[in-house]
Amino acid sequence: MKTLLITMTLGCSIPVFAQKDAEQRLQASAEVMNEIMEMPDRGIPQDLLAKAECIVVIPNAKKAGFIVGANYGRGFFSCRHASDRGWSAPGAIRTEGGSFGFQIGGAETDVVMLVLNRKGANGLLSSKFTLGGDASVAAGPVGRDSQASTDATFRAEILTYSRQRGVFAGISLAGATIREDDEANRQLYGHDVKNRSIVEGPVPVPPAAQSFIATLNKYSPRK
Repeated sequence: MKTLLITMTLGCSIPVFAQKDAEQRLQASAEVMNEIMEMPDRGIPQDLLAKAECIVVIPNAKKAGFIVGANYGRGFFSCRHASDRGWSAPGAIRTEGGSFGFQIGGAETDVVMLVLNRKGANGLLSSKFTLGGDASVAAGPVGRDSQASTDATFRAEILTYSRQRGVFAGISLAGATIREDDEANRQLYGHDVKNRSIVEGPVPVPPAAQSFIATLNKYSPRK
């Protein structure tokens, strides 16, 4: 009987812990954006934030030390409402492969992506797509504005950044794949739901995501 009770208790606890995991990643995502944008003259250029259709944040992306060259991360993204007023409820994603750069051993890296047009946004809303393959990608510039950007930056559909040990810079993520994170969406919304339905549908922002969406509205409201 004792064994049965322990098993039942653990079984009930697992979904709660899983939900907390998704909620903690959302909170970390909000903190990453706040900290990056508060860096004097080293944040994401405001004019590029204003152009962004979607923003992806992957906090603490870690290198999988037991697979040489393999990387993985889990995070969230939000896209602008069709009215251009505010940001959608967040969808969950996983990323793997490619190069996160600036990684030394198992050091943690925060990753931010700006999706600059509808083609890139549609790729993000698919079940899987490859950076540099299904969508053109380039390392993003940092600073107050993007005047020093190269032609490649202006042609890119997605701009990518990383932060490791306080150093924030553009980074090439060509070759990395992005997939829907069905498990995290289930944890956050309480049922199976696809990213396209979350971002394009009338899905309300869950309480755990309020801070993340408020941060995006703070730095890029486009009103």
